[in-house]
Order: sequence, then structure tokens, then C-alpha cells
Amino acid sequence: MLLASVAVPVPLGQAFTYQVMPAQAAACRRGMRVVCELGHRQLVGVVLQVSDREPEIAVSKIKPLGSFIESEPALPEELLDFLIELSRYYLAPIGEVLRLALPAVERTPTSQENLFEGKARMIGRMVQEVHRVDPCPSDVKTPKGQAAEILEVLGKGPSLVRDLEKQFKSARAVVQRLEKSGLVRTSTATDVKNPFFAQVAVRDTPPSLTSAQSVAIGAIVTALETASRQAFLLHGVTASGKTEVYLHAVQRCVELGRGALIMVPEIALTPQLVGRFRARLGDAIAVVHSALGDGERHQMWKSLRSGQVRVAVGARSALFAPVANLGLICVDEEHDASFKQEDGVRYQARDMALWRAHRVGGVCVLGSATPSLTSEALVQRGVLQKLELPTRARAASTLPTVEIIDMRRNKAGPTGDRLLTLPMVRALEQVIETKEQAILFLNRRGFAPYVLCDNCGEIVRCPDCSIALTVHRRGRPRVVCHTCEYQSAIPTTCEICKVGELTEEGAGTERIETSLTKLFPDARVARLDRDVAAGSKSEAILERMRRREIDILIGTQMVTKGHDLPDVTLVGVLDADAALAIPDYRAAERAFQLLVQVAGRAGRGGRPGRVVVQTRQPESPTILFAMRHDVRAFLDHETELRRELGYPPYARLALVRFEGMDDDLVSSEARRVAGLAQKALGSFVRLSGPAPAPIARIRNRWRHRFLLKSADRQKLREVLLLVSRTPVDRRVRVIIDVDPMNML
Repeated sequence: MLLASVAVPVPLGQAFTYQVMPAQAAACRRGMRVVCELGHRQLVGVVLQVSDREPEIAVSKIKPLGSFIESEPALPEELLDFLIELSRYYLAPIGEVLRLALPAVERTPTSQENLFEGKARMIGRMVQEVHRVDPCPSDVKTPKGQAAEILEVLGKGPSLVRDLEKQFKSARAVVQRLEKSGLVRTSTATDVKNPFFAQVAVRDTPPSLTSAQSVAIGAIVTALETASRQAFLLHGVTASGKTEVYLHAVQRCVELGRGALIMVPEIALTPQLVGRFRARLGDAIAVVHSALGDGERHQMWKSLRSGQVRVAVGARSALFAPVANLGLICVDEEHDASFKQEDGVRYQARDMALWRAHRVGGVCVLGSATPSLTSEALVQRGVLQKLELPTRARAASTLPTVEIIDMRRNKAGPTGDRLLTLPMVRALEQVIETKEQAILFLNRRGFAPYVLCDNCGEIVRCPDCSIALTVHRRGRPRVVCHTCEYQSAIPTTCEICKVGELTEEGAGTERIETSLTKLFPDARVARLDRDVAAGSKSEAILERMRRREIDILIGTQMVTKGHDLPDVTLVGVLDADAALAIPDYRAAERAFQLLVQVAGRAGRGGRPGRVVVQTRQPESPTILFAMRHDVRAFLDHETELRRELGYPPYARLALVRFEGMDDDLVSSEARRVAGLAQKALGSFVRLSGPAPAPIARIRNRWRHRFLLKSADRQKLREVLLLVSRTPVDRRVRVIIDVDPMNML
């Protein structure tokens, strides 16, 4: 009996066995999408393995395999094997992992029978595409007039009829005559309106390389040309030209007939990077981006799967792009926490990029101005080869000067806001006077971070989360929970003591924007945070900055990423202490990276830059190292602390979290499972907890957790397997997070 092991998109850590019918035997291959019956549901799964082994269950219980969605495997062998290994490492359900890499289609069955016929259609309107027949039939007269002009246009490549109609009024009728003559052929395609290709890309000329860039490119290209399995850490100061290194490497990779993948941490960076790559490589680029519709994503997936397009650019999920003959992966801003998926399949895209490149015998390049301690440790172990870009790429561009303002001595300036000290206001006045641009960084959105009762001291909290409600005044005044998005009117009396007056404490980006608009009525002030620029909307604000339509931009960490804004000469950090106060062993590392990255936005053009940092801890090593741009000193300092405490990169962590509506039940199950794990630890694994999570309740679900730590990955995995196989009360959800980034 021929059997197929099939993964289906359900949260179960196993595949299911189906019988391959004789008529299906020749077509059934690994990676095929197939319709199968699970219980009383019909789902689309992926074939993991086909064999003629003896079944482990009674033959009468084995269901037949349904029909195939496509005639070819949806997932290539290389990608399928990689996903299976990712599933094992993160202890994630294989069906959920495979869903990350499957193409986006809309299945519109009208009945169960239709679904078993494997009928699926693309989302989007169909359009007509015209291709010139080459060579032209010898027995056809040479067309004249508009027909000749249309043929000339088609000689440069296929075109849509609707696009031809913009240039030629009778294009549709002319195309029909040309098709009858055999001079062109038409086909239907999905109407894809990709925002990244809306504007024509003007081809650029590669700039002169610095000597350090030449050395870095030489090392990467040599690895590509010799097809050697290598990984690099490209450490370059801000504005040192890391993207130019990626461009040269990708160009050479494509010339060698292999594919390339470029990953960025935030979708806000994707348009900028796509523009650079289009200017250098043309439009033969696929973009993997959440702002695209299903039709666009499917078209990108198809072009990569077929090998028609060899370069993919995108954020975290681009890791799963089916790039044919993959030879190069570049991970920009590799230190960024956004590469860690925090729900569903909790994978770390940077780590998995290294693993995927290794498996295909390719080259991986991790780039950053502030490398993570994890990557630095890999350099020390010889896993990564370090490449340095110690100076900025533009000759006139130098690292900015830094001024630290002690907020204990400098109180509120003319606005009355404690985060706008007098020295900060004076620095902004100078920028406005010289008609330059400034960026202010504050990692708190909203108008006020919390509302406090002046009588009993109680903070107004979300009814469903252990989170203070944030005041928002833009549009309808309200308080909002930034965790579950609960909203209500701003309260006027304290719900606890009933007598105290409520005051709005602290300041977020919205309040700073309001204050600066009043203080500088003639200045153009804008804000960049999730409230005004979610998803692809951020690019519109950044484009206004590039066009000099904004004088002062206030933002959260969205402004710290790798944006190239050459007219920004001042960067103000309004509260450098906020990131250090987070209860997380990575707090210092994240704070250092944020400060260095945002400081790097200043002085990227020809004019000198200035960074003004406000802090109540001017003596903090993290702040001092960041202000000196001293990455080496910070890494040495933080590495020693991590080594003493036994935290990554000198140990591996796994966070096991329990969630449920009943706090006592969740706590009880966490203690029971932790007790079982404790008995299996041995001397190689340490267990901390269980205890309530720092954020004890989210969306009305109580959260308890324990932490496992070990220097031995295999020993840690054995304990995690025990935990994952331990049954718990069905009212409690267990989440295993391997290599966690968010400890809250």
C-alpha cells in the first residue's frame, strides 16, 4: 500500500497518514498541495513523504488522499526540508509552519465535491497581456501605422492591453488584428497592482566604493564564485554603505545564475530598499510584504517558484520565499528584535536565515551598525567572518557630535513639558533658523502614558489587561490599551476611591507634537508612529521628509531604522532611560542599539550632525558607550555581564508560558508541569519559576510561566519535549518559546 504523510494547517505536532490511490501514484510527490479529509473537515495539506511501508494503524482507518491542487509541488525540496527542521527546532506544529511558505490563493468551493476536485482561483481581476511573436511569420505583410508602433513597443517586452490603450486609442482592435495575423499572441493574467512598482525606476550609476567596501564585496563575491558555504557579519557604522555591499553581492549572485534573498526588519524599510534595488537591477525583483494583496503576493510567489525572478526583498516572512537555486541571503539590521516572530510559530528569522543559507551551500551576510551579542559570539567561535566598514561612505559625511543633557538639572522648557528641556528647545530653534531638519525620538506613542488619581494613587488600567491605559487626543479623545486595543472615553473620576481627581501623567509622541506645533507655529511638525503611519503609510511621511516638507519629525522607534535622510542635522533623544527600565536581560543591549541607530540619522549629508540626548542617568555605561559610538567597548562590557550571569549567548533559553481565563487553574497547571520538568532536569538544565508573567493578564487571559536555561542545546530540547508532551487541562494554553526575545 502506498501511503502519504500529510501536514495539515492545525495546531497539532504531527502529520497524518493517507492512502495514495493507484491513479495518483505517479503524480504524488513531496511538496504537493492536496485536499484531504480530517474528521468531518476538508483541508488543504502538504505531502511530506510518500512510501510503501507497512501502516502503523488498521488499514480500515486510513482515509484516501483527495485531489491535488497543482500539477507540480508547491514547495521545492530544499524549502520543504528547511521548514521541517524549523518545525522541530521551535517545537511548532508542522502544518502551521508550512502555512508560512504556501502561496496566497482564494479557495471558493461551492460544495465539498468542488473542494475535492482541487478547484482554486486567484484573487483579483483578470487582464489581457500581449506578447510579440518572434520570429515573425514570413508570409505576413509588414504592418504599418499604429500596428507597427504597437509591435515596436512589444519588441521591448510584453504589455497589458489596458496600458497600450493609454498610448494608442485603437489598441484593442489593432491587437485583435495582429493576433489574427499571427504577429502577436495574447494571454490572461491576474491584475496585480503592486505599490512598489507604481513609479518608473530611474537606473542609477554605482558610486565609487570606499576601500573597506571593496574588501567586503571582494570577500563575499569570492565566496559566491567558489560556491563555498560561508557566513559574514558586516559591521559598518551608520551611513557606511552596507546597502551598496548588498547590491554588488546580489548582482554577482544573479550573474552566476543563483537566487538571492534580502531581508529587512520593518516593512517601513522595504519601499526604500526596493527602490535602490530596482534602480540597480531593474524590475526583476519580487517583494514579500504584508501591504500587498493576495493577488500580488501570489504573483510574486509564482515568479520566484518558476525561477523567472531570482531576487526577493521583504521583511521577516521573506525567509520562506521559494527562491530558485538560492545562493545568497542578506539580513539587514540583523540585531533588530523584529526578526523574532512573537505569535503563532515563534521563529527567529535571522538565525533561520543562517541555517537556510548553510543548508543550500550558500552565503549569508548579516549587516548592522550595532551587531547583536549573539552574532559577535558567532564571530568569536569562527562561525561568522567579520567584515568592517569603519567610516561613512560619503566623504563629507562624518559621525555626529553628541551632547548629553542631565534631566535632573535641566527642567521643563517654555512648553512646560519635562521632556522638552530648554537646551533641547534651543537646539530645535537653531535647526528651524538654518532651514534644516530634526528628528525627535520618544518610544511612547499617545498623548499621555497613564492617568493617575491624585488621592489614592491608583492608575487607570485596562479591564482586560494588566496595562495602564494611554490617553489619545487626536480625533476623538479616549484612553486606549496598547496591548488589546480596548478603548473608552477619558474617565473624569477615580473608580477606586470615587473622590480623587485624575491627572494625565507623562508625555507621548502626540503630546510632544502638540507642544511643538504651539511653540513653533511656522514650523512644519509631523509624527511617525503606529497611530498615524501603520503599515505602508509610513513611507508617505518619510517621502515628505525627503522632499523637505517637514521640519521636525517626532517618532517612536520607527524613526530609528535605516532611513537615509541627508538633510537631518539634529537628532534629539527625549528620554534615553525608558528602554533601560524594561525588566529584561537584553534591556541594555536594546537601549544601546536604539540610541546608536537613531543617532545615525544625523549628519548623513554634507552638513555636520548633532545629537542631543536627555537622560537622568548620564553616568550609565550603556548611554556613554552609545554616545561615543563605541560598539566594541559596549560589546565587551555587556558580554562580560552575560557570561557571569549565564545568559545568551553563553546559554540557551526557552520560555514556557501558560494562559487561561482562570488564574488559579493556570497557576496550578504551571506548577504541576514545572514540577515534572524539574525531575527531568539533571545537572545541565536550570529552571526558574513558575511565576506570574511581568504582564500578568492580557485580553482577560492570566499568564504564568517558567524559564529553562542550559548551555547544552540537546539537553534543553529533551526537557522541552517532555513539557510539550505533557497533557494539560484543555482550558489552559501552553506556549513554548525557544530563544525568546520578549520576556514580558
